[in-house]
Amino acid sequence: MSAFLLTIPQRLRATIHTFCSDMWAGYLGAIADFIAADPDVTAQVVIDRFHVAQTYRADFDQLRKKELRRLKKELAAETYKEVAHGMHWVLRHNHANLSAENKVRLRRLFQHAPRLHRAYTLREELTAIFNMDLTRTAGRRRLEKWMAKVTRCGLTCFDRFLKTLSNHLDEIANYFERRANSGFVEGINNKLKTITRRSYGLKRVDSLFRRLWLDLHGYRRFIVK
Repeated sequence: MSAFLLTIPQRLRATIHTFCSDMWAGYLGAIADFIAADPDVTAQVVIDRFHVAQTYRADFDQLRKKELRRLKKELAAETYKEVAHGMHWVLRHNHANLSAENKVRLRRLFQHAPRLHRAYTLREELTAIFNMDLTRTAGRRRLEKWMAKVTRCGLTCFDRFLKTLSNHLDEIANYFERRANSGFVEGINNKLKTITRRSYGLKRVDSLFRRLWLDLHGYRRFIVK
């Protein structure tokens, strides 16, 4: 990462306004060193919101597994099937995107799993915060209130994420400044992996990028409608 940053031409460094990254210390350290070493670079560091979401959703998922295992032991087999069958996929979706039928199923499940209900509500509230049109200051304040609410409610499933949020609060709150994220880069990376698998490996970088260009532009330019 450090070697790549040093390849950025000096004339372009002052134009950088945002570094968007996941929470890996190696990336964040390299970016911090680069900014500190070059007074022309005044960019903000932003933790990608989708990597943040991946972390708190993983914490919720651990509780989901634990609660469904508990219900499987405590409920009659027929009741468990009615209440919990297929709910893994329902719980993965945001509430606003659920059908009316699945919302009813969710309420039925939560009658048997109140802790899961509280955690699901907190997860949805945090996602809603990131979807709001907030200033950086207002966004940070909302995140701090969410952290306090989780602490007060007594749930421990988000403990790992609370530590992450506390350690990186400034960089996570910077998202609200420009709403920058790594979606484009992650999409390109996934496409490169798909091309490599489809081609059973590509040994030359120029061949890989020719295939990438064809995937991005080739159909539009060369396929006859």
